Amino acid sequence: MDRQHDSLSDAGLIARVMTQRDPHAFRQLVLRYQSPLRRWARRLCDGDESAADDLAQEVFIKAYQSLHSYRGEARFSTWLYRIAFNLAASQRRLARERWTRVDLDDAATEVDAATHQPSHTGPTEARRDLDGALALLSEPQQWALRLSLEEELTHEEVAEIMGLALGTVKTHILRGKKALKSYLSSWQETV
Repeated sequence: MDRQHDSLSDAGLIARVMTQRDPHAFRQLVLRYQSPLRRWARRLCDGDESAADDLAQEVFIKAYQSLHSYRGEARFSTWLYRIAFNLAASQRRLARERWTRVDLDDAATEVDAATHQPSHTGPTEARRDLDGALALLSEPQQWALRLSLEEELTHEEVAEIMGLALGTVKTHILRGKKALKSYLSSWQETV
C-alpha cells in the first residue's frame, strides 16, 4: 500500500487525506518530512533532542488537524516549518514586536568582534566557532540566516516561515552576514 503512496506528490497525498481520510497518505507525508523537520526542531529547541522530538510530533498533529487550511501557495515543507516556528515561538512566549523590529542602530545588537576569538584549528572547531558567532546575533538574524543558508530556503520562504515582510527578512540576513563576517574576520586571515 505504501509503495502506491511513494510516487504521489505532496498535493496528491494531501488530496487523499482530505477526500478519503487516507491515514497511509498522511503517514507518507510524515515519512517524507520527519528528518528535516526534526533537524529544524532541534535548532528551535537549542539542541534539546527530547524537546525537538516533542515539537516535531506536535507539528505533525497540528498539521493533520489543520490540513484543510493548507492552501498550497507555499511548499508543504515551508508550511510545516512555519507551524514549527510558531509553536516554538509560542512556547518561548516571544513577543511579536521582538521578531519584527529591525534595529536601526546596528551597534545595539552587535557584540564587539574582539570578544569572540575563533580557534582556527579544524572543521570541528570551525563549526563551533560559527555556532558561537551565530549565537552573538539577534534571534531574528540567527533564524533568518539558518533558514536561508542551512535549510537552503529562499528569502520568500524564510519570510513565510517567520511571518515577516520580505524586506525585513532581507535586512536580518544582510545584517547577520555582516556581523558574522566581522566576528569571523580572523578566519579570513588564516584561510
